[in-house]
Amino acid sequence: MHKARFTLDPAFTVGEVNPRLFGSFVEHLGRCVYTGVFEPDHPTADDKGLRQDVLNLVRELGVTAVRYPGGNFVSGYKWEDSVGPAENRPRRLDLAWHSTESNRFGLSEYIDFLRKIGPQAEPMMAVNLGTRGVAEALELQEYANHTAGTALSDLRVSHGDKDPFGIRLWCLGNEMDGPWQTGHKTAEEYGRVAAETARAMRQLDPGVELVACGSSSQSMPTFAEWEATVLEETYDLVDYISLHAYYWPENGDLDSFLASAVDMESFIDNVVATADHVGAKLKSKKRINLSFDEWNVWYLPEWEARAKTFEQDDWPEAPRLLEDNYSVMDAVVFGSLLIALLRHADRVTVACLAQLVNVIAPIMTEPGGPAWRQTTFFPFAQAAQYGRGQVLDVRVDSPTYETKKYGETDLLHATAVRAEDGTVTVFAVNRSRTDALPLEVALNGLDLTRVVEHSALADADPDARNTLDDPERVAPHPVDGTALRDGTLSAVLEPLSWNVIRLA
Repeated sequence: MHKARFTLDPAFTVGEVNPRLFGSFVEHLGRCVYTGVFEPDHPTADDKGLRQDVLNLVRELGVTAVRYPGGNFVSGYKWEDSVGPAENRPRRLDLAWHSTESNRFGLSEYIDFLRKIGPQAEPMMAVNLGTRGVAEALELQEYANHTAGTALSDLRVSHGDKDPFGIRLWCLGNEMDGPWQTGHKTAEEYGRVAAETARAMRQLDPGVELVACGSSSQSMPTFAEWEATVLEETYDLVDYISLHAYYWPENGDLDSFLASAVDMESFIDNVVATADHVGAKLKSKKRINLSFDEWNVWYLPEWEARAKTFEQDDWPEAPRLLEDNYSVMDAVVFGSLLIALLRHADRVTVACLAQLVNVIAPIMTEPGGPAWRQTTFFPFAQAAQYGRGQVLDVRVDSPTYETKKYGETDLLHATAVRAEDGTVTVFAVNRSRTDALPLEVALNGLDLTRVVEHSALADADPDARNTLDDPERVAPHPVDGTALRDGTLSAVLEPLSWNVIRLA
């Protein structure tokens, strides 16, 4: 049996993990908000209608920045609809998801939700650059962040929010390269309005952090050209360029699906190269970082097939949409995507798992009933807890396998993070569907003497899932036999597994 190997040395690092790497996403889509985070009639609901069972799971998940309110939804969003007394808020048609939006959950409720998650939860607000523009973005910014003494800030105070919301991180629209987007624009059109909006928002507050829309995926026909054009307009005005990517087994190709992170890492490298090229062209000393503000496993073809069946006159409120039920295999791919993000922590400094509850989410709920953890909950929670500190440079020597999409691919995908106290956590995925993978890690210059824990998410049935009827079917389990002797870590990674090995 061939071993996989790599070496860890504190002299060779990638970069510091930004806590925002463990962000998530709440969009007005399906049941993410209504009967997800917000259900006033639920037995656990607090006085603001937030489900406390969901809040507890969100805290356990370790989420930091939460992007809101979309997504495609934001390109038809009127922020004014979402403030003031809930009973006076208008009902609107949502073109993005062919639904009716009640606006019972709005801006104030979103901020309240974040404050109840805890101090680590930071707002990441998107502005509508689809059907709206500079003026509306400024009005939202003033309403949310100005202390008092103007019409809009005083309006917020009159709505019961004396303290400003303090939103620092803003997305300048969403997926504006996509023809499906309400108000879709060319790169030139979007770059110009994004620059105008960024310039105006900085006039109001020079300290805001701004995310320009990058490509919706690496497969878009305008990819790279879009980034270059947008950044030539906005380079000195924004801090981030966004990336979005979703993965699923195309035509049943499971081997390529398991290697999805190969595409994610390529996407990151290509956007970095494009951004740095623009910076060099402009002779700028500034460096644009990346906001991977939508990523996940998503069975997109199933949604597209269902969308074709919608009745044109049917605009339901909070329908069940995109409620993918994740398997062990999905969770292993998901963990590999987390590893890809950590491996690029020097440039990916914001990332948002899309989404948080019910909609392609790690947390599921039943109206009036329980909330439970999907299989993907566990890799995220473990990475958010133990993936803090310096990412060490990991270059694997691994057995390989052949994939249709990516050619010869390593069976091992891994990274490691060294915490401030000197402890190290190794995150590793074995992509083999049939064979265990022995792992040997040489530890150079690290004062480590013992294995604290080795846990794995794996199952004899790769299709095993957590469901309403069996919510605890899948969970990480301890792995025996992992040892640290004479500066070498030895472990065996189960077939098709996500592994967390903690060393002290």
